[in-house]
Amino acid sequence: MFNRTQLIGNWHRSEKTGEESFSEFAQLFADGSFVFTFYTYNIDGTLLEEISEQGDWGLVGDIHFTITKAEIVNKQQYPADLEDEDNYQVYQISQLKDDSFTYQHILTGETFTLSRVQPSTN
Repeated sequence: MFNRTQLIGNWHRSEKTGEESFSEFAQLFADGSFVFTFYTYNIDGTLLEEISEQGDWGLVGDIHFTITKAEIVNKQQYPADLEDEDNYQVYQISQLKDDSFTYQHILTGETFTLSRVQPSTN
C-alpha cells in the first residue's frame, strides 16, 4: 500500500486546546529510529513543557507503529518501561503524500495529520 521511504523525514503538527497550544515535531529516520518532540505553550506563547521520545518505528502496508524506548525531559534522558503497553502504538494510515500524511490510532480512533518540514540548512 505505502512505501516506508515516504515517511522518512521531518514532520510537524500543531493544535490549540483551550488556553494552551500544542506542537509536535516528528523525525523518522531511515534506520527505523524516531525522535518525537512535543511542545506545550500557554496562550501568550510561553513554552510550558518540552518532552521528547525516542524509539523505533515501522510501516507494514497501511499500518504505522512506534515503540518508545526513551523519554527526554529537561535534557535528561530516561529509559522507557518496555513492559508498559503505552510505549507501543499502532496507527492506520489513511493518506500519505509527499507533503502530508494522515493516520488514525487503532484503539482510540484519534486522527492526526502531519505536514512535511524541510530540514534547516543552517
